[in-house]
Amino acid sequence: MLFGLDGVELGLIIVFLCLFAGILSGFPVAFAIGGSAVISFAIVAALDSGGYLIHQGIDKSTAEYAALIAEGIKADSISVFRFPELPRFAEPVFSQGWEVALDRNVSFIVNRMNERVLAGQSIETLLAVLMFVMMGITLERSKIADDLLTTMSRVFGPLPGGLAVSVVVVGAFLAASTGIVGATVVTMGLLSLPTMLRNGYSPALATGVIAASGTLGQIIPPSIVIVLLGTLAGDIYSAAQESRAIAAGCTDALTYLGEPAVVSVGTLFQAALLPGILLALLYAIYAFVYALFNPLKAPAVVFAESASGNVVTRNEGLTWFVLAPVGLIAGVMLLGNVGLIGSQSVLVDSYSDAGQNASLRTNVGDECADAMIELHGQEAWDLAITQQSEIDDAGGVEVAHQFTDEERQALVAEKVANAPLIGTGLAIAALMLGLVLTTARGVMPTADPRPLLIGAAGVLGVLLVDVLFIGPLASPGLTTVLIVIPLLVAAYGLRDAVKRLATNELLRVVFPPLVLIVAVLGSILGGITNPTPAAALGAGGAIMLAAYRKLRDQDRSGKIILMGTAAVMLMLIVGVNFDMRLGQENVAVEDYIAFLVAFSAFLFAIFSMGYALWVLFSGGVLSPVVRETAKVTSMVFTILIGSQMLNLVVISFGGEHYIQQFLRSFDNEWKVFFVVMLVLFVLGFVLDFLEIIYIVIPIVGPVIYGGTMDPKWVTIMIAVNLQTSFLTPPFGFALFYLRGVAPPEVTTGHIYRGVLPFVLIQVGGLILLTLFPGVVTIVPNLIN
Repeated sequence: MLFGLDGVELGLIIVFLCLFAGILSGFPVAFAIGGSAVISFAIVAALDSGGYLIHQGIDKSTAEYAALIAEGIKADSISVFRFPELPRFAEPVFSQGWEVALDRNVSFIVNRMNERVLAGQSIETLLAVLMFVMMGITLERSKIADDLLTTMSRVFGPLPGGLAVSVVVVGAFLAASTGIVGATVVTMGLLSLPTMLRNGYSPALATGVIAASGTLGQIIPPSIVIVLLGTLAGDIYSAAQESRAIAAGCTDALTYLGEPAVVSVGTLFQAALLPGILLALLYAIYAFVYALFNPLKAPAVVFAESASGNVVTRNEGLTWFVLAPVGLIAGVMLLGNVGLIGSQSVLVDSYSDAGQNASLRTNVGDECADAMIELHGQEAWDLAITQQSEIDDAGGVEVAHQFTDEERQALVAEKVANAPLIGTGLAIAALMLGLVLTTARGVMPTADPRPLLIGAAGVLGVLLVDVLFIGPLASPGLTTVLIVIPLLVAAYGLRDAVKRLATNELLRVVFPPLVLIVAVLGSILGGITNPTPAAALGAGGAIMLAAYRKLRDQDRSGKIILMGTAAVMLMLIVGVNFDMRLGQENVAVEDYIAFLVAFSAFLFAIFSMGYALWVLFSGGVLSPVVRETAKVTSMVFTILIGSQMLNLVVISFGGEHYIQQFLRSFDNEWKVFFVVMLVLFVLGFVLDFLEIIYIVIPIVGPVIYGGTMDPKWVTIMIAVNLQTSFLTPPFGFALFYLRGVAPPEVTTGHIYRGVLPFVLIQVGGLILLTLFPGVVTIVPNLIN
């Protein structure tokens, strides 16, 4: 044995030394990883051929090994780490020769590239990376981030530490739109650092809050880290739980766990939302408290107000910005609770519901039953036994049957009789219009209120028409005809309201990107669509926003962009409320008309998107956006391919199995998890998140995702841990990004001192998530 080390241990050392050398060589990381895989395999193969790499494996033919098996210890649990006294035998790390290993690796690489890069199931999700990157870069290059920072500085500047708080707010905005740590840190450093220094802020606080806010892109959805990590974690968790179930004596994970072993990117977005907001809130609170105790290092700054000419008193602001919106929302919720607002749908399924199975499958072997009792508890098992007994006594699970015409008519009549007076869709639309009108009143409280009152009358008219004339059986076409007049009246007031809102700088700057982010996240978190279509919506919306911003800078009309946005909304509304399936045998006239309206809106939306692209191209914005998007996306996929090659090298000489055996030797899964988290934290100093996700997680993932821990919690903990690592001196990536754009008077010492409190906040956040995992799981549980 060379240096007294096992051959597999030496092989792992060689692989990681080659990887670090390749990264530190200055060669592009995306290609350095693939190159280090080739070089490390060649070195390991040469040493193995020379007889220098000898692996000491457990001799399974001995009496000692047979005695352990006789005691009921599973073969997978027997390793050199648990039972170092077992007899061993020496063998090469490539038991069948390096030539066979090379042949297998080449075959695996082709298959992995096909699965992960060309035509696998995860490709659709990975396409979201491209569009999220484009969304973020478009918002950054179109100077929308500049407007956000300027506006937030005016809002929070007069507060102690207000500039630092505004940086946190804008950093959270950019994190939700870009999801790229480097881009956010560089953007915030260029935009806000000179302003903060010029207004007397401490260089340490200024650089610390910028670096910390920039790393929020790791955790606040839609985060590219979570998209990539979630795509991989879903596969690992499913496979690990299947192996766990089989080891427990059960047939599959569904039987053993009582639920599918599935975790999706959308669910991880839901899980990351609250921790991300919590961290941003902790950053802002620290900045505010720091300013209270050190007012000279974080002074309040009053910027010149924009010339809107509107003065809003405290009472007026309280009335129209707080009391009126809260009253409207509370009123709608109250009417919903008493049954006056709700779904008026009378659709009835063709088949009845099937009977419900027991909470757990009980028709299993004794070994599986014991394992399920240990996992779920005796009480849950007894409940499942009772449920299954009642089902058997009733003749088995009730099978779904097709309803007869009479049964369907009876069910429809029952729904009609119990239908609420106001439909959910019209109630929500009226609420949104009401919020716009009240906010417009608050923006210009001294202006003529009559247009807004007319608009409010139109909104009430819509609800009144719904109560008096629109029943559950009314067709969408009849509903549209009945509400068109009150809608036009409401539109009159809405037009005046939009003009008033446009005079408020905060609403004009913050509202459009906020709506875009809410639309993207809302469609994912609400289960309306998966991340890929949502990312396409985000990229398209960012292009429209950037084009409108460009047209305003050039003093040109942005009506085509606004009309295109309205066309998209019209298309969605018509598509939801009318039946667009024209291939059916009987199609109503109103559905033909709705199809023509929706198709016309679609054509105009495409035209406006083309116009937006032309505006950005002619303005010199589109070309750098496309180039940067292509660069980042190609880097991601090249790293994916290279990391797969490196993983296969580790697998080929048994390195992956060796590491997993070491981790499983701890027995306690919490110890294993903390060891993995510590390793990831240290690797975060020298590896970017892409390398960690695609090189390290596939090796340690089967262990940490194969236990009892919630996969959502595990994934979010990994993301927050990497975020902490990227902040920690002296190697944090965020610090290098900031150092590159900081002025000469800001030293590296300033950056290190400034970021340390935020590292402690991150550690506190990790402890909080460990003690209260419900912070991660509460949102997915509520939504699902």
